[in-house]
Amino acid sequence: MTGAGLDFGTTNSSLALADPDGRVQLARFPCSAGVTDAYRSLLYLEKLKQGARSIVRSWSGPSAIERYLESDEKGRLVQSLKSFLTSRTLQSTEVFGRQRTLEDLIAIILRDIRTAAERQFGQPLTDIVVGRPVRFVGADEPADDLFAQSRLETALKTAGFEKIAFEFEPIGAAFHYESTLDHDELLMIGDFGGGTSDFSLIRVGPTLRKRGRTTQDLLVNDGVGVAGDSFDARIIRHLVSPALGDGTSIRSWGKVLPVPTWVYRRLERWHHLSLLRGKEIVDMLQSVRAQAFQPERIEALLHLIQHDLGYRLHQAVQQVKVVLSSEQQAIFRFLDGDVYIEAPVTREEFESWITEELAAIAQCVDRILAKASLQAKDVDRVFLTGGSSFVPAVRAIFEARFGAARISYGDEFTSVARGLALRALSAAR
Repeated sequence: MTGAGLDFGTTNSSLALADPDGRVQLARFPCSAGVTDAYRSLLYLEKLKQGARSIVRSWSGPSAIERYLESDEKGRLVQSLKSFLTSRTLQSTEVFGRQRTLEDLIAIILRDIRTAAERQFGQPLTDIVVGRPVRFVGADEPADDLFAQSRLETALKTAGFEKIAFEFEPIGAAFHYESTLDHDELLMIGDFGGGTSDFSLIRVGPTLRKRGRTTQDLLVNDGVGVAGDSFDARIIRHLVSPALGDGTSIRSWGKVLPVPTWVYRRLERWHHLSLLRGKEIVDMLQSVRAQAFQPERIEALLHLIQHDLGYRLHQAVQQVKVVLSSEQQAIFRFLDGDVYIEAPVTREEFESWITEELAAIAQCVDRILAKASLQAKDVDRVFLTGGSSFVPAVRAIFEARFGAARISYGDEFTSVARGLALRALSAAR
């Protein structure tokens, strides 16, 4: 008897298998550096000639990145598909002349993950416990969450999973943390993904495992649509977009007008960059360049769009965030053809850019305590997981309320999958 857990994330995904003794093994995926247990949740599609006809091939995860980087003629690189699950307007997108549904595109990634994991574990993986955020990105009402979950379930079934159970992602992280305990605790979980930050207040420990869980053990869940992608967007807005013409002007019909800002707002979600490559938008930007007071900046924007450099831009932004997590200052650098951006940024500046996001996270934490009629001192331990848990300003929110001594971190990219596997194992017994 085993249990399999899948964390399909906005940025990274992972899959784990728990054996009958409760030992958890992570699926490992080949990449240029060797192997990785964090599978990038992205998809690359390319049109290739096969004899007299053309075919569309797909790559996902690490192989998608490698194929994209080595291709001279770029295909379609898409990421953060999970963020679109609540959208009723985005039912499908055209890929090289063929309409593909969002569920079909997600299913390609999920099928590749399942196939690689089955090869490693030597057994079929048809039964799975899958993580889901407390609140999907863009969910304003409970019906939006149900709609998003149903679409994800469709994609999972298309990918070959048959028996599917959903669990909140922070609960998965709680199961992982609980496996390290020899005593009971009241635990707050903070799970910071690419698209959402989710929180749960739950009782954990060996006593609860022995007697079996009840619904009363989970005191409250809450979440906000603010996380790593939101932080990235602020860096792009303040460091990248101005160098590409945002805030500059054009002269049109004798009037001085601002360069259209909507293009730059689209740029803030790098996975939307490929949507700007359409002829109509490119023609519009070429017209703007001809009228711009600083045409070289618009030329740099066009270069970024036409060469589909979103992934490389994303990597440069990530590098700045990593440095600022341990240093007080970093240098943002991005160089490719007509695009050359080099700008210093301090941690203090970065934190001032994300003030609204930090406030939303803090309010959510306070809201959870209020819903449970508890004070911060009543919580025994706080466990933070996910990439944005490295951001010092995020950690400061919890240190101010609970004290640094009560905060734990660990397995930032795989704790949810590990816990979901343990959750699957307990359900199977």
